[in-house]
Amino acid sequence: MLPEVMNVQTDILLMRSDSILFSVVQIALFYVAVLAGLLHRFPVSFSQNTPGQLRNRKSGSSGGVKVSEQGETVTFADVAGVDEAKEELEEIVEFLRNPDRYVRLGARPPRGVLLVGLPGTGKTLLAKAVAGEADVPFISCSASEFVELYVGMGASRVRDLFARAKKEAPSIIFIDEIDAVAKSRDGRFRIVSNDEREQTLNQLLTEMDGFDSNSAVIVLGATNRADVLDPALRRPGRFDRVVMVETPDRTGREAVLEVHVSRKELPLGKDVDLGDIASMTTGFTGADLANLVNEAALLAGRNNKFVVEKIDFIQAVERSIAFDAA
Repeated sequence: MLPEVMNVQTDILLMRSDSILFSVVQIALFYVAVLAGLLHRFPVSFSQNTPGQLRNRKSGSSGGVKVSEQGETVTFADVAGVDEAKEELEEIVEFLRNPDRYVRLGARPPRGVLLVGLPGTGKTLLAKAVAGEADVPFISCSASEFVELYVGMGASRVRDLFARAKKEAPSIIFIDEIDAVAKSRDGRFRIVSNDEREQTLNQLLTEMDGFDSNSAVIVLGATNRADVLDPALRRPGRFDRVVMVETPDRTGREAVLEVHVSRKELPLGKDVDLGDIASMTTGFTGADLANLVNEAALLAGRNNKFVVEKIDFIQAVERSIAFDAA
């Protein structure tokens, strides 16, 4: 009986060791799967970085900041349908062209101008046109690119942005969708606090306060949600002026259509009257009208035509209205 008992004990020990080994393998596979998932979600680059790249990454100067390309210069002639906004921005152009005209009288130029309007009304195009008319560097960025995973990165980028603009003065800083970092801090428009966003906003406010009156740097901000902006951003000495960029009226829509037709060198049929097309596009923004012209050209090309006819514009308008209704 003793050998049989020993054999049973040996079998039990082997079974236990197999069970332990199986459990260890399962745990190891679980951790491997978790690690693979993390690497897939947050890929790690093992490429060697140069010291300059590391400095830029730490300071945040490499992301989100772009100087206007040396391409076609945008002027007020390329912007149509927003005559009131252009008139208000003429003073900014005059200051950048001839600052002594105002400085000798003790006048302080506006530190910042807030462009407010619906999406597609031409806020970015207006900002580029101001830089083109004044012939100054146009330094643009998106506010959402300031906010990073690491706390302090956004504030560092704001410092670099303003330091670069002051170095190249006279210049224009354009911050698109500024409400991404400049929402009110009183809790009405925030569910939870975001330290990185608030640090970025505080740095932006500090930099605009630190402007020298003769620095010749103008900050242009664009948003379609002016109601959510922090009151500290809109006080005198920061964004001094608010320019409303409205949707164009009938005359403005016709002017916008003429700009896009001439820019594309679109061959129009004899039955095309841009005034009639403008009458059919009530409520269209500049971006809608640009898309309308392109859609009409696509419809004409689909039907193998050599000119864009009135029926093509009508069908393009119907498509745009149907898309908006959907």
